[in-house]
Amino acid sequence: MNELTPSPALLCANCGTALQGEFCHACGQSIHSVIRPVSHMLEDAGDLFLHMDERIVHTLPPLYTKPGFLTLEYFSGRRIRYVAPFRLMFVFCLLAFFFVHLAFSDVRFGDDDDEAAPPDSVGAIHAAKTPEDVRRLYDAQIGELDATIANPEVPAATKKALEFGQGLVRDAANRRLAELKADPIPAPAAGAAPAARDDDLKWTHEPTVVDIAWLPDVVTRRIAVGIGHFKANIARLEEGGEAKAEALKRMGEGFFSVLPQTMLVMIPVFALILKLFYAFRRRLYMEHIIVALHSHAFLFLSLLLLMVLGFAKDAIRPHAWPAASLIGLVQGIMWVWMPVYLLIMQKRVYRQAWPMTILKYWLIGSVYFWLLLFALTVAFFIGASH
Repeated sequence: MNELTPSPALLCANCGTALQGEFCHACGQSIHSVIRPVSHMLEDAGDLFLHMDERIVHTLPPLYTKPGFLTLEYFSGRRIRYVAPFRLMFVFCLLAFFFVHLAFSDVRFGDDDDEAAPPDSVGAIHAAKTPEDVRRLYDAQIGELDATIANPEVPAATKKALEFGQGLVRDAANRRLAELKADPIPAPAAGAAPAARDDDLKWTHEPTVVDIAWLPDVVTRRIAVGIGHFKANIARLEEGGEAKAEALKRMGEGFFSVLPQTMLVMIPVFALILKLFYAFRRRLYMEHIIVALHSHAFLFLSLLLLMVLGFAKDAIRPHAWPAASLIGLVQGIMWVWMPVYLLIMQKRVYRQAWPMTILKYWLIGSVYFWLLLFALTVAFFIGASH
């Protein structure tokens, strides 16, 4: 009679232990191979950051309407039904700043007249509205020509052409001043040296030298390049016109590109503040991290909803202004709900009396506000160095 022999067990490719599920109970390695088609890898990438399944349904309503609920559930060990705190915060952070960037991308700075006629052209002088504007544009253009003429590296023939250009600028300015019934600009004295331009005395026109002995050369070079870009952007802002618009766009894109990283840095900072103010509550620092992640996820979700409602309000205002007014009222309520939510969350998570909770809420908010303002200032300068 033949004996029944058990079928060979599936062994872990890493440690050789017999497998009893999708993960090895000895070393934790998954039975699924990482060598798969690209389509499967893209699905896993989308699942890592979004994971749009029933957990979204269980997570979003309490995140926005039940202060502290998700945090307490996480502390109690009931985590499988909800989206992980970091993933939740990270996704809403990216989405919120994406919509904020969209909202600010249509904002135009400066006057239309500056864009119609750049200030470094004769057309700007012809379009000037007052004698003061004519003289200001004349001084700026003559100053640029003087600075170029004073450069010893410029050939003599080029200097002669620039001096002829100065005469054309002076003639154009005097014609416009005559039209405005103002006194003309006198011709410069013969043999007078070109006046030094005010901008040449500014720090934006000084050479950028970074020499920090304890930093690697590659780091100091990168800092010097960033400072040079910052100076160039500031100088183009002072020029106005298309140069100003281009510099503002570049600085804005740079600022929004570093905002998510800035907020990622501020998460552990906020958790550290909570740890210091609740040092006697005997909570681990990781617990404060969870509080910080959930509170920031709520703020980013609120910001996202406010931006979406703002777009909807602008779209329907010309067609249905009562509905737009209603959306504005909802936005106002949402702005009020944000600080109230954070206060209730702090009360429910740390379980202190209301007077102490309100006092710590005010102190924590004040400290975090100034630290966040400092971080955003640093982010602005980093963005302006693009």
